[in-house]
Amino acid sequence: MPGPTIEMAPVEPQSLKKLSFKSLKRALDFFSPLQSDLPPPDPLSKKIRTSHKMHLEYGGLKEVSGQPPVQVNSASQDQARQASAQASILTLPGPQDSSNPQKDADQNALVIGPSMQPKGLNEVGFPGKSTAVISAPGSSERNLSTSALMERIPSRWPRPVWHPPWKNYRVISGHLGWVRSIAFDPSNTWFCTGSADRTIKIWDVATGRLKLTLTGHIEQIRGLAVSSKHTYMFSAGDDKQVKCWDLEQNKVIRSYHGHLSGVYCLAVHPTLDILLTGGRDSVCRVWDIRSKTQIHALSGHDNTVCSVFTRPVDPQVVTGSHDTTIKFWDIRVAKTITTLTHHKKSVRAMALHPKEDAFASASADNIKKFNLPKGEFMHNMLSQQKTIINSMAINEEGVMATAGDNGSLWFWDWKSGHNFQQAQTVVQPGSLDSEAGIYALSYDLTGSRLVTCEADKTIKMWKEDENATPETHPLNFKPPKDIHRF
Repeated sequence: MPGPTIEMAPVEPQSLKKLSFKSLKRALDFFSPLQSDLPPPDPLSKKIRTSHKMHLEYGGLKEVSGQPPVQVNSASQDQARQASAQASILTLPGPQDSSNPQKDADQNALVIGPSMQPKGLNEVGFPGKSTAVISAPGSSERNLSTSALMERIPSRWPRPVWHPPWKNYRVISGHLGWVRSIAFDPSNTWFCTGSADRTIKIWDVATGRLKLTLTGHIEQIRGLAVSSKHTYMFSAGDDKQVKCWDLEQNKVIRSYHGHLSGVYCLAVHPTLDILLTGGRDSVCRVWDIRSKTQIHALSGHDNTVCSVFTRPVDPQVVTGSHDTTIKFWDIRVAKTITTLTHHKKSVRAMALHPKEDAFASASADNIKKFNLPKGEFMHNMLSQQKTIINSMAINEEGVMATAGDNGSLWFWDWKSGHNFQQAQTVVQPGSLDSEAGIYALSYDLTGSRLVTCEADKTIKMWKEDENATPETHPLNFKPPKDIHRF
């Protein structure tokens, strides 16, 4: 059975305004007894507080030209000083004279910038610099010689050197697949390219004509290097093979077996007879060129080793990997010296500066500069290419070129990291727009020519524009605002 129904008392409808007034009245009734018990404000306390605030805000300001500093009420200086001491306010240290309270207001002076400088600056400050004098509590005119002088600091970012823009002056066709690798001859008379058509072609630098075609690999060729001490050329590809070519006989004389997967990068040591290769098996292998024996297997990366370079002094081997790290190796004991974890994505390209002890590394997130031999991070480049960077190169004039997967070819000033040119490769007729990728690039030995290897099966040669001037192609450089980010 249903229980007895309970009748609810009718609720009087009230407006929002009436409810607000009722809440306000309740609050006033609750707090008004407390307010009524407070003592009346003390005029002297109010005067001390006001004087203390004025002293903190304006008491230290004094013009360089010798005008007296802003004074506070002398009747309440002692009270203000006591209040500031209770508030634990730091003041500049200086000699105090208790006999004269006026001297305590002018003991030390601090010159800071920037501010407007009046004409006729005398003994304080530097001519031509923007400075102002602030006299801290307790400073005096006769102690200005002990003041700390701080000039207005200009931008610490170096201004870039002007470089003429680069232009494409030759397109070479001949390969039947993507052109994946390039290397120059030490005599600077020819260069070789490796392609996905499994051939190596040798081209004349001056004319761009084909001189020779070498076959022997059964997969695309990803790495090439030419020895400066021997008549040898080395190649590596996706077929797990590393080959040594004798250029006097134009045939393979040695093969280096040991990689478990495709070989992606290759480098020849400048002073020792050793060869370094890195691949998909996450290992950088060190080979003796003549005996074909594997000296070391530099293991430590967690993913593909896709870039490597060598130098005659420590660290002699530097590798970049798809695991986003860069490792410095001691090849005497096959151990890692340092691991750089600055990148967030695969480090597909690295380039050693030809003159300085520094190198640059590139990934899809940014291009970074590092010092050698310790690997201190220097700064990021001032722009982002926002693409997968497959290759990069630096010449002796400080022009760094980076090649992207979308066909973008950017040129940078090495010293400042300023991007002064953004070029875009043009695919050849009959190719798809998606084939506008650049897989490899290299400067010749003079640094005056740049050769790019592209996905439209062509090789393009670039040089500086002779007609460009700083007036026709200005820098348009702005230093970064947040220097600490770099």
